[in-house]
Amino acid sequence: MRSTDFFDTHPVFTHQEFVNARASRGTSKRTSDNLLAKHLAAGRLVRVRRGLYATVRPGVDPDQAPVDPYLVATRLAPDATLAYHAALQFHGKAYSLWRRFHYLTRRRARPFAFQGMSFVPVQVPLALRAPPDLGGGVVEKRYGGGLARVATLERTLVDVLDAPDKGGGWEEIWRSLEMVEFFDLDDVIEYAVRLGSALTVARVGFFLDQHRDALMVEDRHLDALRAHAPAQPRYLDPSREPGRLVSTWNLVVPERVIDRAWQEVA
Repeated sequence: MRSTDFFDTHPVFTHQEFVNARASRGTSKRTSDNLLAKHLAAGRLVRVRRGLYATVRPGVDPDQAPVDPYLVATRLAPDATLAYHAALQFHGKAYSLWRRFHYLTRRRARPFAFQGMSFVPVQVPLALRAPPDLGGGVVEKRYGGGLARVATLERTLVDVLDAPDKGGGWEEIWRSLEMVEFFDLDDVIEYAVRLGSALTVARVGFFLDQHRDALMVEDRHLDALRAHAPAQPRYLDPSREPGRLVSTWNLVVPERVIDRAWQEVA
């Protein structure tokens, strides 16, 4: 495989991926490094960050070449997975478009910015770090000429309710999730329980309870969650925003969320 053939099938790639591909044809690492340097100088590549490259189409100014953020995010670590609002956006279910992309990884990493976009690592919860699939609900999809690793909508529903700051707050979360026509509710429940947070289970239960008809939620789904809900009242919002106690979930929910007040000004 010629270098240009590799570039044509790898719009975003790591240094190691290129070295491995060339090594299969007997090319040394030093020669591979020289090839990368040559193509960088020629404007065929741009360096996203150390060890990460994006290809540039012939005739495009490398300083103006668009680089796909979803493909960048899933190359920032071997297990990097688009998550939270970035996953909603990837699936076309985000109410607002962001230029901030959260990704899950077992590794410790620092955020960085590129082309006006920010990439923010989130360490996988301790309870989910051992399984190879980060606890489930992770898929690879063909996208933009490459592969993107992304959380499913089922996992994302739970994740944004578990960490609402990474989903954009309650209005953004509600409006985004309400754009999804169907969830596999058994997968939602299984992952929510696996995450091991009674508060998150209650948040998921409340959301599903509020959307019973639209999402075809059955009593068995809610019963399975209720068995893991908090024994004592908890606040829906991390800031302990006051509200009304929803006793079925032992959850103090702000009136604006119960009433979905943002719909009045939509």
